Amino acid sequence: MELRHSAAAILLMVGLTVGIRGQDHGQQHGAAGHADHMEHSFADVERYAKSFDNPARDAWQMPDRVIGALGLTAGQSVADIGAGTGYFSVRLARAAGAPKVFAVDIEPAMVAYLQRRAAQEGLKNVVPVRASADRANLPEAVDAVLIVDTYHHIPNRVAYFTELKKSLKPGGKVAIVDFKKGAPDGPPEEFRFTADQISGELTKAGFQLQAQHDFLPRQLFLVYSVN
Repeated sequence: MELRHSAAAILLMVGLTVGIRGQDHGQQHGAAGHADHMEHSFADVERYAKSFDNPARDAWQMPDRVIGALGLTAGQSVADIGAGTGYFSVRLARAAGAPKVFAVDIEPAMVAYLQRRAAQEGLKNVVPVRASADRANLPEAVDAVLIVDTYHHIPNRVAYFTELKKSLKPGGKVAIVDFKKGAPDGPPEEFRFTADQISGELTKAGFQLQAQHDFLPRQLFLVYSVN
């Protein structure tokens, strides 16, 4: 979904490629962390591509169902914050209606990888974007934002999402997919959040919960709209 100080994570900081980092998180016990977010470098792109884009991920990530739940229509645009190696970005680009996809990541190596991948796969509707630590740096407003496995990498989340509202079109939404407590793989337990904790932070940023999907076995899937 697949900020931080990494790529994906935030990509957003998102510390964002957050579409993302699912399987590899279970091996990140040595990553440096802070009280409110987890920091990790995703500069070794080839290494992470093997886990982020592992076909076995599809069984529990259910990308087609996630994208379908976003309800994107022809002519709309979406930002994949924490895009990483493009697990969700390329699938979004090929979805019905071929939406314009901003593949956002904070890690320069990931952004360069996304540029190469989009060119190699002929996806002209994928626009790689390098995020900053405190904002996604989207060049234009979008209809939807997807943040997969990146929420826990974002520092100062209330401020971050307050700023992100400016990049949403009227009626726009933010979808957050992140690991449940106790699920296999994923970040350490201290960097996992309950639905109530995430909603509490998003409420402070001016959002309200619009939908909660329960079909993902390892992750929460929450969709928010602007109050």
